[in-house]
Amino acid sequence: MSPAKNPDDQRIAKMLARAGIASRREVERMIAEGRVAIDGVIVETPATLLTSLQGVTVDGNPVREAEAARLFLYHKPKGLLVTERDPRGRPTIYDRLPKGLPRLVPVGRLDLATEGLLLLTTDGGLKRQLELPATGVERVYRARAFGNVSQTQLEDLIEGVEIEGVRYGSIDANMERRTGANVWIELKLTEGKNREVRRVLEYLGLEVSRLIRTRYGPFVLGDLPVGAVGEVRTHDIESFRANPTRLDLPQPSRKQVQAVSDRRAEPPRPKPQGAKPPSAKPASAKPASARPARPGKPPKGPRQRADGTLAVRGDAAGSARRSRSRNFRDERGEAPAAPAAPRGPARPARGPASGRGKPSGGARPPRGRK
Repeated sequence: MSPAKNPDDQRIAKMLARAGIASRREVERMIAEGRVAIDGVIVETPATLLTSLQGVTVDGNPVREAEAARLFLYHKPKGLLVTERDPRGRPTIYDRLPKGLPRLVPVGRLDLATEGLLLLTTDGGLKRQLELPATGVERVYRARAFGNVSQTQLEDLIEGVEIEGVRYGSIDANMERRTGANVWIELKLTEGKNREVRRVLEYLGLEVSRLIRTRYGPFVLGDLPVGAVGEVRTHDIESFRANPTRLDLPQPSRKQVQAVSDRRAEPPRPKPQGAKPPSAKPASAKPASARPARPGKPPKGPRQRADGTLAVRGDAAGSARRSRSRNFRDERGEAPAAPAAPRGPARPARGPASGRGKPSGGARPPRGRK
């Protein structure tokens, strides 16, 4: 008769993964290579049961007991893979995470084009509790999609849907707003299958152009900047483990660790106080062409009518007309054909073709001109 199993016994692969040595699969490979030992005896199977890691060594180095579980919130940017390494050399979240963090494993996945909240933890048990559909942890997404859909179609998803032989569970979907040909939809689900949100919306005839995860259980994205990491407080982790379906954790339930240098995470530069936009000009700074020269005129009073004509009287009218003509030529860059001769207050009468004329004085202008 086999001895009774100790309820505190756990598999060595699981305990080493929780201690941060490597993932469970990598630990199993290390055991197969004979790199793990207990009190100097090589471990032959990853199913070996232990109560503690006392006496366990990896490559001859003793292993410390696992520390308390830690949970981090990461605002994943678009274009990063949720994996430790990619054979094709594409960037991963581990290329952008701040230095100095413990070994972290992701809770669930976000595909390459999806952004938003990604949970990272040091504890495999917490990871499993967060991921299992049976736990009932709710995930919330916001999707921007192109196409037409009705609220009735979205409400039908509450009963679940089967797509190409895959059954997707209940989804609480609601239309937020419509902007042109696009529509914003909020979706709440508890399964989180691979590309579930995109496939369900494509099944409804929509083309998803943006997908953001905003909440995972009681942990919310909030105002965490893109590329930044926040750590959940220890007592909030304990509250979640006691009741995984609760959504009333006090906020903010995190402390920001460090913001990753990302061009979308940079806040806009504040404008100096009292600064004016570049196009703004002081009222007195008008172009010279808008102020026709009027020598001898006092600076007070209106200078120009709304129709562009000058408010002048009497004998100054001819001078104002000449000033407007000069200003007009100056604006167009034209030079006068010949220097203008000084004119008297009265117009001289035009003489014969020879150019010589008689001063008009009070004489009557010549007759017969048309």
